Amino acid sequence: MMKSISNKLASLLLTAGAWAGSAAFTAAQAVNDLPGGPAVNQLNLHPPVTKIAEDIHWLNWFMLITCAVIFVLVFGVMFYSILKHRKSLGHKPASFHESVTVEIVWTVIPFIIVILMALPATKAVVAMKDTSNADLTIKATGYQWKWGYDYLKGEGEGIGFLSTLDPAQREESNSGHPKPVDNYLLKVDNPLVVPVDKKVRVITTANDVIHAFMVPSFGIKQDAIPGFVRDTWFRAEKVGDYYGQCAELCGKEHAYMPIHVKVLSAEDYSKWVAGKQKEMAAKADDPNKVWTLDELVKRGEKVYSANCAVCHQANGKGAGPFKPLDGSPIVLDADKSKQILTVLNGRNAMPSWKALSDTELAAVITFTKNNWSNKTGQLVQPAEIKAARK
Repeated sequence: MMKSISNKLASLLLTAGAWAGSAAFTAAQAVNDLPGGPAVNQLNLHPPVTKIAEDIHWLNWFMLITCAVIFVLVFGVMFYSILKHRKSLGHKPASFHESVTVEIVWTVIPFIIVILMALPATKAVVAMKDTSNADLTIKATGYQWKWGYDYLKGEGEGIGFLSTLDPAQREESNSGHPKPVDNYLLKVDNPLVVPVDKKVRVITTANDVIHAFMVPSFGIKQDAIPGFVRDTWFRAEKVGDYYGQCAELCGKEHAYMPIHVKVLSAEDYSKWVAGKQKEMAAKADDPNKVWTLDELVKRGEKVYSANCAVCHQANGKGAGPFKPLDGSPIVLDADKSKQILTVLNGRNAMPSWKALSDTELAAVITFTKNNWSNKTGQLVQPAEIKAARK
């Protein structure tokens, strides 16, 4: 009953606020609401698609209404007393110094209010931490500035990939005049895919600095800390696309770490798993295979476009803190280990790329050594990357 009343009050408050501010804006509106993501003139939390998110919504309004009622009552009594019992009306102050009754009342009533607020909040927090009996376990690793997903348990076990901001949206942002799109800075190349109505445990950690995995529609937000493991969970009750972002200030590219979760039906999820496994099998390379220069350059061009061009630019000239690769002393150096270690371990603003395979790293390094004005003729074999990891 209380939940129903609070939801109705919340709806009325939101309707009134939206009506007051949206009439003039609608005609000039450039973007639309993003299902599963932010909305135009959004006044409330994202629409919930999990039980935990529903509880958070209800708690948000329950606490707000409770505090508002207390505020009105306390200040109402205070101002009534000031106005109706002031000296100019002939009232004289009471002469007592203490009152056991008043002491009991202002102790017991707040205690009861706190208990009534704490009980549902505690119930929700305990439920949020219960990650047992998960149908699917996924590790989400934060990198500067992308997410790595590894399916550890359940259907899809063994699948792993990186999820990075769509390069086209990054270029739009760099232009300073991005086109108005509904999913601005939320589009990724590889979304996290999960089945509907299944308990998904998300283990969070990080490779470099503290990040945070947050998807508002699921009611989850969990820090990802280097050297530590945290976990959270969700059970999406509706298929669709849901969006979040890194919620911990993690460096200059913090705004470019979106999270896109695609919730599929059980049948569609099984099809996605089968397709992803075939894709990974096709990409699986023998790290001991010896490649030709042309093969590595062609493979490296694709790796560079997908992972490096966003920062170093397609022309290799770099931008801001990201040094140019065209004419770079490290790239041109005959000692290949310098560039290999830089790519593996990161340097200055450049993050570590250990998440890429030995073949992918060998290919992209070879590509940079033999593209633009860099014509070194040098090539790096996957076995050299494998040896450098140790």
